[in-house]
Amino acid sequence: MFDSQCDLAALVYEQHQDPDEILRDFAAGLNKAGYRAVGIVQLGHHCLDAGLSAMLVHTGEELQLFQDLGSCSAGCRLDVGQLLDAGERIAAAIDRGADVLIVNRFGRQECEGKGLCYLVERALSADIPVVIAVPSHRFAHWIKFADGMSVRLRCDRDALDAWWNNVSARYPRPAAAEHRTVCEVLK
Repeated sequence: MFDSQCDLAALVYEQHQDPDEILRDFAAGLNKAGYRAVGIVQLGHHCLDAGLSAMLVHTGEELQLFQDLGSCSAGCRLDVGQLLDAGERIAAAIDRGADVLIVNRFGRQECEGKGLCYLVERALSADIPVVIAVPSHRFAHWIKFADGMSVRLRCDRDALDAWWNNVSARYPRPAAAEHRTVCEVLK
């Protein structure tokens, strides 16, 4: 059973859909409105794209997360060290205060309990809502990871905004002059 007000949301997408643009626009809108969205969003669509990069949504900084293994290499060329470095930077941003964590993918690393899984746990432990893009073929793995405690969103901005409106309505909106995170309000 899914709870529409659950603080953990999976933006579930099919291969032909692009959750990255939705998540980037969502983060930009929240940050513009005075919320503090932190996390990472992919800037490309496929692992085999050599120019694939990601963006830290709280700084706008672009990161290269893929290694150049040469033209004869096969498979994903994810630079796990770069991903973990990005994770440390996101963890530090969470510790400085965040209203929502955005994670670009529940991918192969996360299915294995690696990658950025610890950020999801860290944010939820601090009462920070989390949204993560989950490919439909990995949704069963996601539900196992989340122990069924996740809302499933279709891959569109309206669904994401409706989730955020439900989740954020439980917390008083911070005054513009004195911005407090959702976690600070709850304490």
